Amino acid sequence: MWKSRFAALLAGVGLVASVAVVPLAQAAVKVGDSVELPEIQFMDGKTLPKGHFKGKPVIIAYWASWCPYCSRQNPYVQKLWEQSQGRGLEILTVSIDRVEGDAVDYVHKHGYTFPVAMETEALREALGKRKVIPTIFVIKADGRIAEVIPGEMFEEDVLDLIKYASGSAKAN
Repeated sequence: MWKSRFAALLAGVGLVASVAVVPLAQAAVKVGDSVELPEIQFMDGKTLPKGHFKGKPVIIAYWASWCPYCSRQNPYVQKLWEQSQGRGLEILTVSIDRVEGDAVDYVHKHGYTFPVAMETEALREALGKRKVIPTIFVIKADGRIAEVIPGEMFEEDVLDLIKYASGSAKAN
């Protein structure tokens, strides 16, 4: 009997020790937090170095090819991308698909031209783990999170994010 109790105690100690060694998932950033985005590798092969977004407002939209809510929101993100050209607002979309080919096929099928990166460990470290997709993060030019928007947005709400373009009085 004492052997089984001792074995159970050892198993419990081992479980506690293994949990202590595993790093806890970083909590998602919240409004007011400062972030620095890592190097970004786009699906088209283009790479932006760490620090590229410094001093620029950025909209980051997370999505997946299999997500029906993302499928309804992504046309609005495409419109925002088109409207933001030359206005000082960076748009970055991030696919959480496990297979990059699924994301590539999805983007080509829908004719999207917005920049797409695959989620990386470095992005998870910078922004934390999401609990919902789609999710949009808005980062002001000073590097602080202005908004974290989980879930599907209506067209007018996505397009209203243009207010964060450089020089917009509403973005402050």
